[in-house]
Amino acid sequence: MNPEREAAKARFLKDCGLSAARREPLAGDASTRSYERLHPPGGRPLILMDQPPVLETPICPPGASDAERMALGYNAAARLAAGSIAAFVTTADYLRAHGLSAPVVEAFDVDDGFAVLEDLGDGLFATLIAHGEPELPLYEAAVDVQVQLHAETPPAILTAQGVSWPLLTYDRLALKVATDTFLEWWPKFAGLAAFGPDGVAEWDRLWAPVWVRGEAGAGVFCHRDYHAQNLLWLPNRKGPARVGLLDFQDALKAHPTWDLLHLLQDARRDVSPELEASMLDRYLAARPETDRERYLADYRALAASNAARILGRVFARQALLGRSQYKAFMPRTWRYLERNLTDPALADLKSWFDRHVPAEARA
Repeated sequence: MNPEREAAKARFLKDCGLSAARREPLAGDASTRSYERLHPPGGRPLILMDQPPVLETPICPPGASDAERMALGYNAAARLAAGSIAAFVTTADYLRAHGLSAPVVEAFDVDDGFAVLEDLGDGLFATLIAHGEPELPLYEAAVDVQVQLHAETPPAILTAQGVSWPLLTYDRLALKVATDTFLEWWPKFAGLAAFGPDGVAEWDRLWAPVWVRGEAGAGVFCHRDYHAQNLLWLPNRKGPARVGLLDFQDALKAHPTWDLLHLLQDARRDVSPELEASMLDRYLAARPETDRERYLADYRALAASNAARILGRVFARQALLGRSQYKAFMPRTWRYLERNLTDPALADLKSWFDRHVPAEARA
């Protein structure tokens, strides 16, 4: 426990009139954020979000060149928000303005990295399904959220409560640096030799058209981490508002496949091929203007890129840092990757993996 951070938190809670609230720590994730449930005397529960700004590398300035972004570090190159409270506040407001259930931000401090949020409960999709809740209505509602969000082009800048945040594009560089983390982290985890210059050059050449397609199609609001552990079921609300939204501060403009591939190729829980196909059909039926075959081709290609990112930066890196729980998710993610690579259009990428990452080196 950092005494200086605790003192800053106490000052923030005092300024919010919440000094007397009982504080209940909540389970975290792999990020630098932490959460507590606040129980004010005689009041409804609230959520305290704690995002120490000093724990993150700089964000991407609008208009920065590729070289400038790379020099600033991974957050800038990949266009991550570094846990910005301004990003959370403005994105939450944008989602609520579109009739969706992001938490109301009751109070915040951008500079110190604190926010008090509406408590949407504990009904995570993943938890409810694990306890027997039928998954189909939940996934249908989650797809309908995507349909609603994709009905219009989002603004370049999000504003709310006196703060603003640029809604940047999930562009070629962001896709590349994310996918390339597989090259950095998987050999270290699997005990392979580092990929040589020829293998890396071939990797770049084969993935480049995928990243170009991802940027070319980037025109809709993207939550960016849209899966069953970031979605809450709110059955007393109506329509897409029954889906409570969390962890959306890294939002961008992206290809319309992006959030769906996170939802339907969920690295943390099994989603059957049948459910995946049914939900893709639901989305495409609601957007008849979409070219189905092109959409599905982009979906498979970008899902393959995302699986490589998850295996590298998220799972292998975290396992090497001592978080062994991430090893359990690796076989599922490899299955998704291998299934995507059966697309004949991705045959050369399949060949790359077959030559450079043998079966025994795939967790």
